Amino acid sequence: MSDYVLSCCSTVDLSKEHLDSRDIPYICFHYFLDDKEYLDDLGQSMPLGKFYQAMTDGAMTKTAQVNISEYLNHFTKFLEQGKDVLHLTLSSGISGTYNSAMNAAAIARERFPDRKVYVVDSLAASSGYGLLMDALADRRDAGMTIDELRDWAEENRLRLHHWFFSTDLTFFVRGGRISKAAGVFGGMLNICPLMNVDYMGRLIPREKIRTKKKVIRAIVDKMEKCADGGLDYDGKCYISNSACLEDAREVARLVEERFPKLNGKVLINDIGTTIGSHTGPGTVALFFWGSKRVD
Repeated sequence: MSDYVLSCCSTVDLSKEHLDSRDIPYICFHYFLDDKEYLDDLGQSMPLGKFYQAMTDGAMTKTAQVNISEYLNHFTKFLEQGKDVLHLTLSSGISGTYNSAMNAAAIARERFPDRKVYVVDSLAASSGYGLLMDALADRRDAGMTIDELRDWAEENRLRLHHWFFSTDLTFFVRGGRISKAAGVFGGMLNICPLMNVDYMGRLIPREKIRTKKKVIRAIVDKMEKCADGGLDYDGKCYISNSACLEDAREVARLVEERFPKLNGKVLINDIGTTIGSHTGPGTVALFFWGSKRVD
């Protein structure tokens, strides 16, 4: 057993069972559904199907990041056990939670001067963040020290690729990510924007593709172009989706068909309530290892 704890935020969009099996504790973001506050607890308190149906029915959502006090309490429970802590946060390009975690870590180090408390900005989101955490857990279990693992995370986090598409622009308009006019025009033309996460961890629209069938093909084409080894890619691949499982399964089918050396089956996860509050239903995201993100 390692002498440190590897932890993350609930925005990794993996199941509770998955994180428990990898011995990765997590801290929960918060979200509001029609002004009532809930924990983003991986669908434990509210099934994700119910959450997305509420959004479809018109419920208003907003999110709140983990605050300094919550991070401090999270770190402290491990430090009091004599454990060091390595925590990875949701991308600073999406949320300010990295700064809160850094401030909490500074306080924790003052209170526990003999312990190490490291915070790393994942520059990742959703199950891409989850795929990074799994890679770190593999290396922790293989015997990497906390310092070696922190360095590996910082050196390799930009090799984690995220590609997203959405078939419903309603919530991107509501959140101000695209204009109302662009949303109306896109809906009329059946446009499904293809997006990715850039080198600063920001979600960036890249292409406007007409029809869901074409964007599903396009997202797998991006994997062929960017993945380690191209069609010989032999790493893991994760997908997350927001209430559009059949679309996610079609992407997974094409990935498994095109990349015969894939490390196991594609793992399909749900987009959780924090990310989902901004995307709404109808979003599919594809994650894999590849060349370093430079733009």
